[in-house]
Amino acid sequence: MLSVMWHCPTATPAKAQQSMKISAVIPTYNNAKYIEEAINSILAQSHPVDEIIVVDDGSSDNTETLIRAARQKTDKLSYIKQHNQGPSAARNHGIELANGDWVAFLDADDRWPKDKIALQIAALQREPSLQLIAGDMAETDQQGNVLVDSVLAKHQLLEPFQSLAGRPLNNALTALVNKNFIPTGTVLVKRSALNQAGGFNPDIRFGEDLELWAKIACHHPITCLPERLMYRRQHGANATQNTGPMLEDLVKVMRSISHYGAVQLKQQGTKPGTLVASALSALGYWHFSEGDYKQARKVFTASLKEHISKRALVYAAACLLPNAVIKGLKALKQKTTHPISDR
Repeated sequence: MLSVMWHCPTATPAKAQQSMKISAVIPTYNNAKYIEEAINSILAQSHPVDEIIVVDDGSSDNTETLIRAARQKTDKLSYIKQHNQGPSAARNHGIELANGDWVAFLDADDRWPKDKIALQIAALQREPSLQLIAGDMAETDQQGNVLVDSVLAKHQLLEPFQSLAGRPLNNALTALVNKNFIPTGTVLVKRSALNQAGGFNPDIRFGEDLELWAKIACHHPITCLPERLMYRRQHGANATQNTGPMLEDLVKVMRSISHYGAVQLKQQGTKPGTLVASALSALGYWHFSEGDYKQARKVFTASLKEHISKRALVYAAACLLPNAVIKGLKALKQKTTHPISDR
């Protein structure tokens, strides 16, 4: 599986001789343009990490050359190259190699502010029970200019997390499935919790992070800080640009969570079947909007088997109408401001 591996020296710097060791994992695939900036943002942390593990998922650019040059500046950097298997497998490989008892993640085209780790350490000192600490993030353009200062604010979540002030989140599992508020690049998580949850699911390309955080939230205290802990670069290569496959994987994620976290969801007042039904309904609507009415009806029917909703019923019936009628209804719907709802 491995074609190239460079590892840090076994000797640990005196500064890292402490009870809490942190490993930073960077998965990368053809991100030579940005990876030096990502690595430098980790090296610039006011609270240093103990090691940086770059897992190259089969890049064909000059990533390896750049990492060789970067290793001349620090002995904290490890590099491993594997055949292309996707970001989940790359992150899991990094977790396996990590020597720290805490793991942080950063994609190769993103970067951290200097106080990222320090803010999380401070939160952990206030709340030692925490097993996962995430945070807010900004969105930037390809040049790094800030487009969105706070993604939490963008989704009307900043004030609730400001009120939480880093304390463990009540009903965290339900909160997560309603809106994934955990950007992977902001996470600092106990390695034992990652291992218990089984790591990232390599069979899921979109939403594998939500599935993992939900599994951890089933059994461990988690929180999200209202401070900015990452700058996420927006560009055409971002994984979440693919709507159809993303919705298909969301169904897989919700099936997994509804099975794994059934007891916790029920305790928190959420019916597991509604998660799957809602994800199927969203996928069915996408097929409907794309004009694939046969597949849309199939998916809406599957949604109704999980949980009956008005939206799924109406659209499942609409799929049986002649194409010309559906086209007319779509045109009429575009002229209104009251789309069909679940109510």
